[in-house]
This record gives sequence, C-alpha cells and structure tokens, in this order.
Amino acid sequence: MCGIVAYIGSRPCRSLLIEGIKRLEYRGYDSAGIAVITPDQTTGEPALLIERKAGRISVLEEALTHRPEIDGTLGIAHTRWATHGEPNDANAHPQCDGPTGSAQCRGITLVHNGIIENYSAIRTYLEEKGRVFTSDTDTEVLCQLISQLYDGDLQTAVQAALCEVTGAYAIAVICEHEPDTLVVARKGSPLIVGVGNGEYIVGSDPAAIVAHTTQAFTLDDYGVCKLTRTGFHTTTIDNLPVTPKIQAVELDLEAIELGGYSHHMLKEIFEQPRSIEISLRGRIHTREGSVVLGGVSEFARDLVRARRVILLGQGTALHAAMIGEYLFEDLAKIPAEVEYSSEFRYRSPIIEEGTVVIAVSQSGETADTLAALDEAKQRGALTLGVVNVVGSTIARETDAGVYLRVGPEIGVASTKAFTGQVAVLSLLSLFLGRRRFMNANHVRQLLAQLANVPTMIERILESSDAIRTVAERYVDKENWLFLGRGYNYPVALEGALKLKEISYIHAEGYPAAEMKHGPIALIDENMPVVVIALEGPIYGKVMSNIAEVKARQGRVIAIATEGDTEIADRADHVIYIPKTFRLLTPLLSVIPLQLLAYHIAVMRGCHVDQPRNLAKSVTVE
Repeated sequence: MCGIVAYIGSRPCRSLLIEGIKRLEYRGYDSAGIAVITPDQTTGEPALLIERKAGRISVLEEALTHRPEIDGTLGIAHTRWATHGEPNDANAHPQCDGPTGSAQCRGITLVHNGIIENYSAIRTYLEEKGRVFTSDTDTEVLCQLISQLYDGDLQTAVQAALCEVTGAYAIAVICEHEPDTLVVARKGSPLIVGVGNGEYIVGSDPAAIVAHTTQAFTLDDYGVCKLTRTGFHTTTIDNLPVTPKIQAVELDLEAIELGGYSHHMLKEIFEQPRSIEISLRGRIHTREGSVVLGGVSEFARDLVRARRVILLGQGTALHAAMIGEYLFEDLAKIPAEVEYSSEFRYRSPIIEEGTVVIAVSQSGETADTLAALDEAKQRGALTLGVVNVVGSTIARETDAGVYLRVGPEIGVASTKAFTGQVAVLSLLSLFLGRRRFMNANHVRQLLAQLANVPTMIERILESSDAIRTVAERYVDKENWLFLGRGYNYPVALEGALKLKEISYIHAEGYPAAEMKHGPIALIDENMPVVVIALEGPIYGKVMSNIAEVKARQGRVIAIATEGDTEIADRADHVIYIPKTFRLLTPLLSVIPLQLLAYHIAVMRGCHVDQPRNLAKSVTVE
C-alpha cells in the first residue's frame, strides 16, 4: 500500500531515492523516510544515517536540508501508510533494530510494505530477550528479529526471520556492518528489481525505477535477493536457488507525468476515450462479429462449458464486477454472481465442476482478492484475471486472463481502470456469448456500438464545465444519494464511492427502488440526489423515483439520454449522455459522476490524487 525504493551502485543515491518515493506518492502515505550507509565523516567507517518524518515528502525534504551528510551509494527510502501505530516520526520507516548506541543495535534497518500478523507474539519473545522497542510498528518487530538472528550474514538472518513470520511483506534491508549489501524479499506485496550497469534499483512499483533502467525482474512470493555492486543472488527463504527472468520494464515515463493537467485524476478521466480504444484494439472484429482474446483462447472450450461464473473484487473493481454479472447473464446466458473478495475468503464457498472464478483488480496485487483467488483455486475452479498491471501477482497466479491495457493509473481514485474493466468484461461476455447462443449479426451490432464508445465519451467530456457549474451549487452539501437501476445500479455505487474517496462527503448508492425502504427518510432540501435516468424498459419507474424525491424537496441531478425532453421538467439539473445499447451505458453514465466528484473535491480544497487514509494498491487486509 505504501512505497519502497532502494539503491546500490556507484552513484550518490539521496536524490534518486527521494525522486523514487515521489513517483510513488499516488499510492497513498502519511509519512516518509530515508536511510543510507556512508563513511563516517570522522572515522571513515561505514555509518548508518536515517531521517524520517510524519507528513508529506516535502517535510522530509526540509529536514534533509539540514543533514547534507545523509547521502551514499547504498540506501533505502519509504512512504508509509499507517497500519500498526499512528502516523508520527517514531513510527515512520525506515525502522531500526534498537536505540542508537545500545548494545542490541547492530546497525540494521529496513523498510516494509504489508503486515506481520504474528508481530505481537514475536515482540513478546524479543522483549523477553531484553530487547527494547522504540515504535508501535510491526516493522520494527521484524527488524529486531533479523537483528536477533544476525551472525555476520545479513541474507541468512533475513531468511531465518522470514521463516518465523506470518503475513504479507515486501522489504529492503541494509546493515552498517555490510556496507556493500542490500537484501530484499517479498510475500504477498509487490517488489521489482531494476538491473542497471553496475547498479540495482528496487521499487514496489515500476514507476519508481523506470527513469533509471529498462530491465527488471519481479520477485516471487517467498523470494529473497541479495544485491551487491557486482551482481545478485536470488533464493527462497529456505535458501533454495531461484533464477529470475529479467524482462523489459513495460512503462512509459511520459505516461506517469501530469502532461499539463492539474491532477492525475483529471488527466485519467480525459484519457478514457484513448484508453478504451487501446483496450479494444485488435480484440474486436466488427465485420465478422467476433471477439479475439488471446489471453483466454487456450481455455475457450472450458469457458464455453462453464456452468457458473463468480466475479471477485473490492471497491471500484467490485462495481465493475457487478456490471459483469449482468453482462454474463444477458449475453452468455451463464449464471453469474459477484462476491466481495474479503468475504469470499472467509467462508466455505461452493465451487462445483464448471465454475469459473474471475478476479478483477487494477493493480493485480489486491490482498483480499489474491487470498480469495487462492481459495477458489484450491477448490478446483478455473481462474481468470482481469487486471491492468502486466506481470502482477494475479496475472501470474490465474490460469488465464485479459489485461485492461489502459496504461498506468496514478490517481488513487480509479477512473480509467473502471471503464477498462467494464470494457474487458463486455468483451469476455461477448466472447462467450458468440460461442454459446448469440448470432453474428447481434454481436456485430454490439461491437459497432462498443467501438463508438470512445467518441461518445469525448462528447460527454465536453460538458465538464457545465458539470463544474452543477458542482458549485452543491459543493457544501455533506450528504448525497446516488440512485440507478439495472446496469446503472453499480454505476450509482461507483459515483457515490468517487465522491466519498476524494471529497470526504458522505454519499450512498442504492438501487432506485430501494430508496423507499429507508433512505427516503433522509431526503430534504439539503439532500442532493443523483439519479441515472436513461431511456429504456424501466425509465418510467425511475421517473417515479424522481417524483418521490421531489415531493420531499430533494434536489435532483439527473444523468439522462440525449434527446430526452421530459426529464428537464422533473429534475433540477440534467447532464446528458449519448444514446447507446443499455448494456453499454455504464461506460458513459459513469463519466459525469467522475467529473462531478473531481470538481467538488477541487472546490473543497481536497488532495485529489492522494486522498487521506487511502492507498492505490491495497496489499494488506
């Protein structure tokens, strides 16, 4: 959830480490720190120097201006999202193996993403050994355990310590007594090792290393890598040798820059015409009425014979999966259901023969979804991944899958990944539907409309200023309701989530008919109600819901179909989207809701790209 950068080589690394963690700010954090090993200015002996601060990286940078000695050719840096212990200087990373100068301190320090679940028992054990702790973190417990086991070989101590812990971790460790060694390891939290010319740069995200190398390898779970200036050695925590596969880093530095936009979120909203176009490219053949998905073609026969589909997700991915549920049942005529990954993993799910489980995740590293996926695999399900990050854990652990191909998403609040997920789930449903029940003509019609979605989104984006005007009217309202039906019920949930995430406004999404079963009690003149009221079989029902809101003085913001003149007399504000097939409307109706949330957040002075308490890739439970 937080960010790791580490370096060993011949260059002074202070600026490189700070630049790296800045590129990871989008992941979410509440403190930052850096540690280097450098010759002592008096003795010339290797010395471990650390600076860490609660707050933004700018606070750390200010502190570093008074400590020019903190630089060297071996170092680690971190941005922390608090799990154990509140965000303060003492709990910030890097964490050390005891008070400086104490008998227990061996000059070992580490940075850590994840959670050590049995940290309390280990801490008790170490305290009985006489060790003193200076923070509330599980990370310090791991560092002190490594120190307790250290006998002159850092890699061996790290391996031994990791054999004793349960939980998730990605770590980078350095030791004052081994100034030419960097040890990194992972389980359940991503870590990538960039390979340069006589140097290595490690990151929890390719964004941290892409400016310095084009070649890298990903550590597998339970992998440990010892890096020196002359090479690397990779093993498991049980010291079994591993040969990693070095590959090209598939990330364009320009893609993670702002490019003239005020925020990454705004950039990514406006990138959606292009990102969906790329996601569809080469996969749809409108003239033939066919969908080509190379990532699942090997399992096409098994998928066609599927008796049931279970879609797993969390947050925005769950909302996309809910739309997928409608798609699979409408187009492929396969019974489908959606599960919170976090709930699926803790019950005893029934996985029968012919069950396909689809894991939906932007990062491909979502902890709950990975655990649920493992449960499904153990019960014999065929597993697919719908992820954005190439080479991510879900992509590697599933039997097959489809990449979103929407490019890196930097804003914590997901936008283009959501529409990418919906587009890919539409393709998967059509891929199966054509092979099961749908005729070529029907598929051709749908593909033609799907291919036109980028152009339709461009038209919606032209209304951004008008949506800002609506946002100005309600920016001070603290409670919102979002209503939708059918395919647009999950969109209502997603609209409410976006507003909550980046504006810190209480918002709820509901099926429109559910409003009468409780939420209607909240409606008054201070309650903005966003209603997705598109033309279709249940349009009249939604209009009745709008009338019920207006009868209670609620303020209605309607998302409506172009050409609908009736709704203007019912709603206080109308935002129009182009007309398309009902099952494709979520790709359009969500765009105004993304813009509405964005403009309100900006007006309220919120940190749009890095909202409080949130992280981009949730790699802890």
